[in-house]
Amino acid sequence: MKSPYFPWVSFVFATLLISISMAAEAQSHEKFLQCLSLHSNASSSISKLIYTQHNDSFSTILASSIQNLRFSTNDTSKPLVIVTPSHASHIQATIRCSKQHGLQIRTRSGGHDMEGLSYVSEVPFVVVDLVNLRSVDVDVENGSAWVEAGATIGELQYRIAEKSRTLSFPTATCHTVGVGGYFSGGGHGPLHRKYGLAADNIIDARLIDANGEILDRESMGEDLFWAIRGGGGGSFGIVLDWKIKLVPVPSTVTVFTLTKTLEQNATKLIHQWQFVAPNLPEDLFILLTISRANPGEGKGSIQATFTALFLGRVDNLVSLMAERFPELGLVKQDCTEMSWIQSVVYLAQFPAQNLEILLDRTAYAKSYFKVKSDYVKQPIPEFVFKGMERWFEEEEGGGVLINLVPYGGRMGEIPETETPFPHRAGNLYNVMYVTGEIEEILGIQKYINWMRRFYRYMTPYVSKSPREAYINYRDLDIGVNEKDETSYGQASIWGFKYFKKNFEKLVKLKSLVDPGNFFRHEQSIPSI
Repeated sequence: MKSPYFPWVSFVFATLLISISMAAEAQSHEKFLQCLSLHSNASSSISKLIYTQHNDSFSTILASSIQNLRFSTNDTSKPLVIVTPSHASHIQATIRCSKQHGLQIRTRSGGHDMEGLSYVSEVPFVVVDLVNLRSVDVDVENGSAWVEAGATIGELQYRIAEKSRTLSFPTATCHTVGVGGYFSGGGHGPLHRKYGLAADNIIDARLIDANGEILDRESMGEDLFWAIRGGGGGSFGIVLDWKIKLVPVPSTVTVFTLTKTLEQNATKLIHQWQFVAPNLPEDLFILLTISRANPGEGKGSIQATFTALFLGRVDNLVSLMAERFPELGLVKQDCTEMSWIQSVVYLAQFPAQNLEILLDRTAYAKSYFKVKSDYVKQPIPEFVFKGMERWFEEEEGGGVLINLVPYGGRMGEIPETETPFPHRAGNLYNVMYVTGEIEEILGIQKYINWMRRFYRYMTPYVSKSPREAYINYRDLDIGVNEKDETSYGQASIWGFKYFKKNFEKLVKLKSLVDPGNFFRHEQSIPSI
């Protein structure tokens, strides 16, 4: 017969175990902090750059760069420590002390990781937030710049424009994205049809590896330099800064945004865009966004929004569009000429005159969102776009955007083995599916479920064997309920979708430079 005191004894014993565990964790935590101070040799004290969970500013610092509110809840795992380094030695110390005390590292530049992997982990971890490392040193004479990994796309473009009206760099349209993650995943955007990816225009970098050593292109070797330019962030080390090759742009460019409803033949225009946009001259980029015509107002039909950047004057653009895409009906009054840097602001969906918005790292409203991606190699039949109408009539369709990003031009000329990013010749366009909820996390799951169903709907019409995906639109759904048939484990499923055959080379490199697999997360390159 059990003692009547058994429940009480069990409770006391469990409480004792928890207390011992917490005490051990606190002691380990204190030793980790002591280790940081010991190993950091910069002139400024690292103690002012460390935020523990007991620090009043911890929650503010953590939330500052979280772009996806799905990963900013009370239930989301939190780092034991946030380090905001201002010097390379602070990162070196964090790496060495994390290894010594069994902690993982998450590295954050802009916080736009689609699955929060730059600041979330299910094991004890430290966040290295690069917010204090964001200088941009532009060399106009040599057409290059050094940019620290914590800078945002907006900060980079603004600093280039301070020095030159006719130099730029291939970046995306969302200016608050950090260059560290963007470059690491390849980086497509409005200039990629003209100059290739951001990663295609990187000429040097300084990386801190798993041993805490600082390596440049020469000392890391060409293979590792290849891997960090498109192999995804968080696998090979922490990049301090990148040397980039600047590209020429006209002092005056032309932009337009046209939205067409079903009554204005939106479905036919979407279908026709597939034949036109990837085959246009490389000076013209036309992004197509499919959305619901009246979001937030119940059922509605789809609409198509065409947003364009032309590296030239308006008369030439109107003439070109009349020849190549007359169905769109573009006229001169639809277009606006502006400076290059104004077009960067315009494509970020802000008033073109407000250049300083590019320096605002918190300019966009945050939301709960989920992203998936696809690649299209053959034009999708018109009936598929027609079928989207019923999807957007559902309640969840009001929170969805589908971006079709045209490839072709320079993207079709660079070999798919040139960098880890393999989505080159043969791809007409990339598809980015975005669903979100601004108000509360309770409603986001039904939107995510909608997106997963719609993703299945698109299966017959997108790339196959593998169904390719873009690493910068990271998606933890990939590999779920799929069987692995290789020696790489579950990682091979998402690995081949992100990198195709380049994945095998990435794994071999990872095994050489980080055999202990110190730099890792849920979709990092595995070490075997």
